[in-house]
Amino acid sequence: MKKTKIDHYTDKEALDFHNSNKSGKIEIVSSKPMTTKRDLALAYSPGVAAPVREISKNPDAAYDYTTKGNLVAVISNGSAVLGMGNLGALASKPVMEGKAILFKRFADINSIDIEIDSTNTEEIIKSIKSIANSFGGINLEDIAAPDCFIIEQKLKEILDIPVFHDDQHGTAIITTAALINALDISKKSIKKIKVVVNGAGASAIACTNLLKKTGIPPKNIIMLDSKGVLYKGRSNLNQWKTVHAIETKDRTLDEAIKNADVFLGLSSKSILSKKMVKKMSKNPIIFACANPDPEITPEEVEEVRNDAIIATGRSDYPNQVNNLIGFPYIFRGALDVRAKTINEDMKIAAANAIAALAREDVPDEVVAAMGGERPKYGREYIIPSTFDPRLICEIPVAVAKAAIKSGVARKKINDFEIYKEQLKQRLDPSVTIMQGINNQIKKTQKRIVFADGEDENTLKAAIAFKNSKFGKPILVGKKEKIKEQLKNIGYSENLDIEIVNSTDKQKRERYANYLFKKLQRKEGLLERDCDRMIRNDRVIWTSCMVSCGDADGAVTGNTRKYATSLEKINKVIDARPGEIMFGLNMIVNRGKTVFIGDTSVHEYPSAMQLAEIAISSARVVRLFGFDPKVAFVSHSTFGQPATGRTKHIRDAVEILQEKKVDFQFDGDMQPDVALNDEYKELYSFSGIVGNANILIMPGQHSAAISYKMMKELGGAKVIGPLLIGLGQPIEIAPLRSSTSDILNLASVAAYSAGVINYGKKN
Repeated sequence: MKKTKIDHYTDKEALDFHNSNKSGKIEIVSSKPMTTKRDLALAYSPGVAAPVREISKNPDAAYDYTTKGNLVAVISNGSAVLGMGNLGALASKPVMEGKAILFKRFADINSIDIEIDSTNTEEIIKSIKSIANSFGGINLEDIAAPDCFIIEQKLKEILDIPVFHDDQHGTAIITTAALINALDISKKSIKKIKVVVNGAGASAIACTNLLKKTGIPPKNIIMLDSKGVLYKGRSNLNQWKTVHAIETKDRTLDEAIKNADVFLGLSSKSILSKKMVKKMSKNPIIFACANPDPEITPEEVEEVRNDAIIATGRSDYPNQVNNLIGFPYIFRGALDVRAKTINEDMKIAAANAIAALAREDVPDEVVAAMGGERPKYGREYIIPSTFDPRLICEIPVAVAKAAIKSGVARKKINDFEIYKEQLKQRLDPSVTIMQGINNQIKKTQKRIVFADGEDENTLKAAIAFKNSKFGKPILVGKKEKIKEQLKNIGYSENLDIEIVNSTDKQKRERYANYLFKKLQRKEGLLERDCDRMIRNDRVIWTSCMVSCGDADGAVTGNTRKYATSLEKINKVIDARPGEIMFGLNMIVNRGKTVFIGDTSVHEYPSAMQLAEIAISSARVVRLFGFDPKVAFVSHSTFGQPATGRTKHIRDAVEILQEKKVDFQFDGDMQPDVALNDEYKELYSFSGIVGNANILIMPGQHSAAISYKMMKELGGAKVIGPLLIGLGQPIEIAPLRSSTSDILNLASVAAYSAGVINYGKKN
């Protein structure tokens, strides 16, 4: 069973992350234009009066005229924050903000966190009841048992929107899905198995309830708390534990585990011994879900059994029982049919959908998203990956159907195939792309040079690259300065990370000789000039490292202008044979992904260069999993208004027509015509209008201005510029790039090093 080291970040990095730019992790943005007096009049007074009147006549109209239908409140009182106990309402706020972000990231659900400073259940219930009408659903989080049971049950009785305590039901749904598949693989009947549940808190009780609903006879489940087995007649049981007490002579885990088919641990570290595992039945199912350390490790199980199916709550083992597979998509389905509750039918439907997804053959697009891994249903794959992009399509559909069938839906869905397509559009494609790239480079472990090793963001990116197991980072810089920076960001100065610089005489002489041979007839340089360049310039040094085989790729920039870095790289490395060099940016905004070129190399490309940029862009975009659709953009659309500035654009289109390329293209056209499908009717003769995902700009100035304005004013996510056509995988980070920006470019360099043949045109 594979195991990898868990990512590690210092407390200072985590604190800096939460305090950088704007404090916290969430903000509210307007979904409507708010620029003119008319906009404001429609949004507020007097225009807002119209929806107010409609809602006063029909409360359900709030789903149509407000955010209610796509808004979830994440609520806690901080009485059980992660594994740290009762730290109070305010201390739980970073966790609740994080939960809100997960709703948005994985299911495009808007969410706001609410922390209630009270331990009085009646007070909490009253507070939530008073605000509930504002939301489409309530997600309770990190509330200690038994209060969580009381609060949830009462709210379900008095509210007509879904109330879901994820610590209970999220865990229960994923566990049930995993057990369905584990039983299938081990050929065991759900009606005949013996189950031992170690733990009697909120999660364990919810899991046990759902397992019984799926068909396990209550008498076949033995539950234990910290004092031992819950048996009939035991005096110190509350009402929630009493429900699960059975007639049994067993009093300890060691007794209960004998001949058990399933162990479900939601308790504490190392509670299950190897000796106990030996007592279990043939093909035992062991779900050791205590975090961060399981009740028994998979390695320990495998020392005594070779027939076990094992799951944990950790990401560094196969079969992670992770609530993230469930709660965003369950709420998505519930919200989309305006459900009044999340009932047992909906939970079971979600569990069955998750289980079924793991049994399906994994298609190529999912393999790409998972970095080239094609998992196969079996002992080490009983639960889908948290990054499986099919989750957004399958689970909400199952939940919505169950809500409609069980009569708790206010809204019907007439065509579930159309609904599936709508769900796909809610995903942020850039996240899926980068996840796929990162999963792929974990296998190849390329050596990537971070040229600006003394820069704080570059250093953080290199550490993240190493800790995430993306590859092997190499820092260029002075050791003492890097060690000082390490201490500044909260790491030991002795962090195990390679540092190189020009004090390495052997490398310096080899690089200087390489550079002299390359440049002696181009720039008339002497050997001492090349040696000086190697010693004094980190970009030159880095480029030589890659060219001479001491590294597989590199990322530079961030501390100097892009053009300056590119000029220095070009002294060492030429363009790939037969290809043009240019900058390509990936732009993601509101679920739409567009690539823009050339953003960084050619100031005013010729028609032939524009055509070549289009051809190379199409090749790269296919590597990212997109079907290329190229628009040559301009201030004019199909020649109107006609100016001398658009001739080279139309000529580029003609060049591609003559070349008979294997992708769609058209132009000239304005950007809104290329991107907005409302123009399709006006220009029905063009298959690109409204469909473009590659925009070839008429000049570097317009390309750079466009993507930077989209980033700063439109809030678009930008990856790049990717340096396309260079003879080695080196990426340049623009000035003042964030740690994430640099990390993404390093990942792209590592990915390129593995998939592109730099010896010839790909």
